[in-house]
Amino acid sequence: MSASGAVSGAETAVSGPKPAVLGLEPAADRPYMPGYGIQDADEGSGLLPWSWAVQRLRAARNFWLCTVRPDGRPHVMPVWGAWSGEALLFSSSVPSRKMVNLRANPQVVVATEEAENPVVIEGVAEVVTEPRALQRFIDLVNAKYATGYRVDFLDPVVNATVAVRPQRAFGLRQGDFTGSPTRWSFAT
Repeated sequence: MSASGAVSGAETAVSGPKPAVLGLEPAADRPYMPGYGIQDADEGSGLLPWSWAVQRLRAARNFWLCTVRPDGRPHVMPVWGAWSGEALLFSSSVPSRKMVNLRANPQVVVATEEAENPVVIEGVAEVVTEPRALQRFIDLVNAKYATGYRVDFLDPVVNATVAVRPQRAFGLRQGDFTGSPTRWSFAT
């Protein structure tokens, strides 16, 4: 495990919320998008509130997870996920390509499946092992996907549970492509 608690050869317990995400609005500004005619932050519909992104993170059925293979090639796969209020949580088989990649490089990008009103998160993946956090994830998944998983499904020896807390996020509304792009930055 790295000093930051990120995924490495070992797992880490993830417990309490990070104040940088919970309870505080992240800093918002316009992303740099040369050549797209992006308006100033006070034009168009303006900067989107973080609550707009959270609604989409909660509602998205599937997410695209992008990791980097140890040889530097990108790898993207869809995953089920649940927004916990502080992080996007998903699970994956311990020997899967996703987890092999995350052990080599915990930097990830996760995007909602809807390209018309996307939310894209950049963050560091952390393996969750704390029993209360695992139960919270199972509760969120069962409610969201109408499944009946038990917490033993998340046996860390078999299935890793991963939290991705945003460092940066990006979103835009299709109906206002040039006046809504917003980048949120989180204190780390």
